[in-house]
Amino acid sequence: MSFPLVHGGSYVGRMVVGRRRPGEDLTSAQQALLQDLSRQVAVAVSSVLLHRALRRSRELLVMAREEERRRLRRDLHDGLGPALAGLALGVDAAGNLMSTDPRAAKALLRDLKYETLGCVGEVRRIAEDLRPPALDDLGLLPALAAFADRLSTRDSSLHVALRAPDSLPELPAAVEVAAYRIATEALTNVARHAHARSCVLGLRVAENLTVEISDDGVGLVTTTSAGGLGLASMVERATELGGECLVLPGHSGGTVVVAHLPMRAP
Repeated sequence: MSFPLVHGGSYVGRMVVGRRRPGEDLTSAQQALLQDLSRQVAVAVSSVLLHRALRRSRELLVMAREEERRRLRRDLHDGLGPALAGLALGVDAAGNLMSTDPRAAKALLRDLKYETLGCVGEVRRIAEDLRPPALDDLGLLPALAAFADRLSTRDSSLHVALRAPDSLPELPAAVEVAAYRIATEALTNVARHAHARSCVLGLRVAENLTVEISDDGVGLVTTTSAGGLGLASMVERATELGGECLVLPGHSGGTVVVAHLPMRAP
């Protein structure tokens, strides 16, 4: 005989009870007792499952953090490190040339200046990968409004409208970044692939922060953009926060991207 284990409306397992002797039937009192016991077991099983899920979530967060550190270390070690070392050698070489060939030294310093500006650009790229500077400079809503305006300005055939509340509650940094990245990637896909005339970026606040991008273009677009953040990345950004991101056909054509992000980061 078995009893389903249900806790909080969710099925968490089954309690199997064996007979003490073959052919022995349980009395109604015994069945009622086991039914009560199954509810207590369901609580315990649910607690174990939640603990496992929490431990797995923590493991994934640690893995993601370490992967980000590894990527950052690689960018610094393989990119900026050699470039800065080359600049130091170039400065030494220019110093050695200064007394014997000032013209060559000046030309070398000019080249070193351009290399230095390249390093500055690399630092900015790394910083932007970590967190879009527009979020700190403007805030989420103004940053998205500015991005939508830039898209409309670059392509006169596409009109992007922003529908959002006047202000948003304070959001965790991870939720802000995910909302911005998902919205800008979806808008970029619309501009590059959808051949749409109009697009609406909407933000709604309830239990979750909902980001919705809809267009009147040719239909579902799954092409990954040149920037490297495509459909899979949008889904991953939402999922790692405990939310979800869906790409659906529009009711009257086009594509709808909907992301539900928790108001509190895990």
